[in-house]
Amino acid sequence: MFDVFRNNMKVLMALLMLLIIPSFVFFGIEGYTRFRDQSEPVARVGGERITRTEWDAAHRREVERLAASMPGVDRALLESEDSRRATLERLVTERVLARAAQDMRLVATDRRLAAELLRDPTIAGLRKPDGTLDVQRYQDLLRAQGMTAEQFEAGVRADLARRAVTQAVADSAFMPKASAEWAAQAFFERREVAPAFFRPADHASAIQVSDADLKAFYDEHADEFRTPEQADIEYVVLDPQAVAARITPSEAELRDYYRQNVADTSRAEQRRASHILLLLPPGASADEKARVRAEAEQILAEVRRDPKRFAELARTRSQDPGSAAKGGDLDWFGRGAMVKPFEDAVFALQKGQISDIVESEFGLHIIQLTDVRQPEAEPFEKARPRIEAEVRRQLAQRRFAEDAERFSNLVYEQSDTLAPAAEALGLTVHRATVERTGPVGAAADALLREPALLRAVFNEEALGQKRNSAAIELGGNRLLSVRVLAHRPSERRPFEAVASEVRQRLVQQRARAAALEAARAAQAQWSAQTPAASALRTPVLVSRQDAQGLPPAAVRAAMSARLEGDAPAWVMVDLGADGAAVLRVRRGPPREAPDAVRLLNERQELARLWGEGEAQAYLGALRQRYKAEILVK
Repeated sequence: MFDVFRNNMKVLMALLMLLIIPSFVFFGIEGYTRFRDQSEPVARVGGERITRTEWDAAHRREVERLAASMPGVDRALLESEDSRRATLERLVTERVLARAAQDMRLVATDRRLAAELLRDPTIAGLRKPDGTLDVQRYQDLLRAQGMTAEQFEAGVRADLARRAVTQAVADSAFMPKASAEWAAQAFFERREVAPAFFRPADHASAIQVSDADLKAFYDEHADEFRTPEQADIEYVVLDPQAVAARITPSEAELRDYYRQNVADTSRAEQRRASHILLLLPPGASADEKARVRAEAEQILAEVRRDPKRFAELARTRSQDPGSAAKGGDLDWFGRGAMVKPFEDAVFALQKGQISDIVESEFGLHIIQLTDVRQPEAEPFEKARPRIEAEVRRQLAQRRFAEDAERFSNLVYEQSDTLAPAAEALGLTVHRATVERTGPVGAAADALLREPALLRAVFNEEALGQKRNSAAIELGGNRLLSVRVLAHRPSERRPFEAVASEVRQRLVQQRARAAALEAARAAQAQWSAQTPAASALRTPVLVSRQDAQGLPPAAVRAAMSARLEGDAPAWVMVDLGADGAAVLRVRRGPPREAPDAVRLLNERQELARLWGEGEAQAYLGALRQRYKAEILVK
């Protein structure tokens, strides 16, 4: 039989070519790789799809960003459905604004890009003593995040263009004085609240349940009494820290880094200054600018007559909440730490000298230079541990790409064990037990909460074949491979094993229902007849800023209750698992009239919020214009 194939090989090859080539002609190579782009669409903007793959990638980046900015945060919260939905909403908004910016021909100039980059404190800190940007350190910083300078700057340009779409609407917002006063009065309103709480625990002892009740509750909620599906796994992680552990920098590399980044920059001159700031709101009228400048000129004349009064005048006249209480003192700073007009003025002064009026994006400044210093360079031997760690980190970033390729190949080529990859790259094979929702055990590695890892574990092929997963790319330059060692499917727990848990759940449910019923009855009775003083707790003055220990739901209900004259309002609030509360709500005393500075700040903040509201309304109109829709429930 095989002789037939052997003797007619050329004929068979010709036949196969006839079958394959037309398919390329009619469908193209894309037809064979189309599955890569056929990911399920989760949203559309003007006919353009947002796929689940894009959604997952965007959410992974967002989780990494939040986890880096909030160390110790529970990653389970970041992986919740609400959190994922918020990421999808942001993706849709970005697409809508990008389409609008394109249609409006909005672009960010090089000057606007440079200004935006230097607003980032991390990038601003990369300046050399002469004020120019250290390009090598800038590129190393971006490389550590898996980006080139061109990619990063293109992203910043796109973000600036998107922001420009709604910024004009937000900046043009205007709130009349009367409206601002009315809104501030409502926001700072205080109310006298006397609560009475109805707790499920107070009713639990009176709840009687039969065996039949327990069995019926168990049958109705059977899926809630199951053992969780679990898998015992092993995994290895490649990250820059693991690569750095195998690197030993040379003495020459350490000396070069010290000379370029410590010896020179540590001697950069630092200055200490105090200032008096008068706020100048964006978009201020010519009359408003003239009024503020006249006030600044008056203060400048006073401090020049008696420079010793500078701190006193800063405490009483400066509108900078951060420095006014300290007599205007801004402590020590170097170049690149302040906005340019302020920095230029400070570094042009002599010690003890007072500047003219300096205008910046924050307002008008009067500056006094109080001291100048030029620190001595830190000795090499003292700085050596820190330098060695930094050089090792930079070298690891450059070597990571090479090791990442080796890692991917090793876990694929020897797919029945992770040991060869771990041994070749100096990694540790970790073991753990995970469920579909995350790891088992409070002290488990946070990495085990990664959705990509859990998806790689709990799929039919991984559970059945127990082979290494492909290298999984995580945020922060991390690669991971995982292998299932054992699998335990979810099973329904027998009634006998969970009878006490069933009883507890049913008693809690009925006790909560009893607490709600008691609260409804009390509200109806007290609305018609004033209760005894002992029925309510001592009244407290509650505001939106000060809950006085009341639950958030109770505060919201109290502040939104309708009051007529001096009569109290009786409000019932459902507190969920904590039962319910009945509140007697009365008007509180009006707040004290704010001073001029606080009143100005309040009006500016309310105008900003009003502008944001108008920008959101405009964004809603844009979403309709570009037919933005979310397709997943």
